[in-house]
Amino acid sequence: MAQAKQPSAKAPGAVTPQHKIELFSGTYFGACTLGGIIACGPTHTAVTPLDLVKCRRQVDPKIYKSNFQAWSTITRSEGLRGIFFGWAPTYIGYSFQGAGKYGAYEVFKYYYGEKLFPNTPKTIVYLGASATAEFIADIFLCPFEAIKVRMQTTLPPYAHSLREGWSKVVAEEGYGGLYKGIYPLWARQIPYTMVKFATFESAVGMIYANLGKPKESYGTLAQTGVSFLGGYIAGVGCAVVSHPADVMVSKLNADRKAGEGAMTAVGRIYQNIGFAGLWNGLPVRIAMIGTLTAFQWLIYDSFKVYLGLPTTGGH
Repeated sequence: MAQAKQPSAKAPGAVTPQHKIELFSGTYFGACTLGGIIACGPTHTAVTPLDLVKCRRQVDPKIYKSNFQAWSTITRSEGLRGIFFGWAPTYIGYSFQGAGKYGAYEVFKYYYGEKLFPNTPKTIVYLGASATAEFIADIFLCPFEAIKVRMQTTLPPYAHSLREGWSKVVAEEGYGGLYKGIYPLWARQIPYTMVKFATFESAVGMIYANLGKPKESYGTLAQTGVSFLGGYIAGVGCAVVSHPADVMVSKLNADRKAGEGAMTAVGRIYQNIGFAGLWNGLPVRIAMIGTLTAFQWLIYDSFKVYLGLPTTGGH
């Protein structure tokens, strides 16, 4: 007769989820959605100075010699407020995106992996769930991203506030103008998110495997530390995979001619910048996205722990 399984010893302070929120319930998915807002909106806003310089250098590689020279120039002419230019559409847009990205990911990961395709390899489930979630999330993000990029990449600025930018785009191009970058945005964000979630899940699993103990035997600090490390690993991959599309999104929003089709504009811009131009600003983006992704996973999983829920990955 097989011996009864003995409960594994747990480290002091180990996470013991109390499951006040039932796993995979509507409340659980709602909590994950809120966690996504908290993880994405503030973190993207915090790196606005990096994003501002990155976008301007993507559109015009000669505008600044370096990031520090850019920040110095902007601060001298506009003050500290200048390096956070575009924070409002960033905060609102990425809060909406975070809600869709994390909340929908948890929904589709559960339904794809447990209900619809239970025998599918986990990595395929992660890729499918994250792609579906990002497709939805970008519909909410796109109008705010369009305004942010126009504000940040045009000198003098296209608009000085989110409200002004929104009104100006709608007046000039109708509501369709807010979505003219949706296809490049999908091209940038869907591969980005697929790498972000699948790499994170795989990295966390490998970290616990190398540590040699079950995830549940580690305390809250250790588990969220693993989330941070896994997030940084995922962020580097995200930055590289999505960078050419990120450059194209910036170029399209800043330099698409009236009445020009998306593919026509892409072709014209590519002829002007070439293959090398698609990689302008990559080191900055690696630093930005690696740090950003690491802190997003740290915040997201810390929020889940606060609610008595298990951290993501490592199961």
